[in-house]
Amino acid sequence: MIRPILLAVQFLTRLPTPNLAAISDREIGLSQYYYPLVGLMIGVILSLSALYITLPSSHLLAAIVLTTWVMLTGALHLDGLADCADAWVGGYGDKDKTLAIMKDPQSGPVAVTLVVCLLLLKFSAIEAVITQQAWAALILSPVLARSLLPLLFHTTRYVRSSGLGQALTQHKSNTRHLLMQLLTVTLAVSLMGISALIVIFAALSVFFIIRQLSIKRISGITGDVAGTLVELSEVIVLIAFLSL
Repeated sequence: MIRPILLAVQFLTRLPTPNLAAISDREIGLSQYYYPLVGLMIGVILSLSALYITLPSSHLLAAIVLTTWVMLTGALHLDGLADCADAWVGGYGDKDKTLAIMKDPQSGPVAVTLVVCLLLLKFSAIEAVITQQAWAALILSPVLARSLLPLLFHTTRYVRSSGLGQALTQHKSNTRHLLMQLLTVTLAVSLMGISALIVIFAALSVFFIIRQLSIKRISGITGDVAGTLVELSEVIVLIAFLSL
């Protein structure tokens, strides 16, 4: 169990972990069930940063928390969001062209604009969290967003012939998946009470929209689509939490 957990930490964060030799596709597949645990680690670090760093301005503190968030994840999901933004606009509805643009390492003006807009939304939401001392929002946002990833890989075809996503879709465990989702819902309800169901519904709404758009455009998903799902669902969870 330890190796899949370490793999999840290695893939989703820039936190230091021991080097792992001879990693199997099965271990990569099993690592996805610990993604919410990694989200919990991120959420706790963000909450402690916001709680114990003393600054005269909540705006400055929000900027530091947001920077910490990006550094912890290595901008992994932001990169996926940028690639999808360029591909969806530049692909003109064509599957092959969309997939080709996703592989292009360069980012166009659409990608830059969307990433900036998302970071502004996240910054504003973090500032509101700090003002209201709604620390549970900072914990639940990365947890719920990463709990959607196994659901995405369990229910949707991975369109590329190779890559990490291929191992995630081929090596699955329905029992582990169900247990992970139950634990995630339990955590959300323990932090928010019954109103957590509204936040979960908001996250699932993002999931279904992103999944449907991806199936319609490229007949499945890629890693970039997964990154887009994480970034958008994190913001929506924060906004939904604060609106309550």
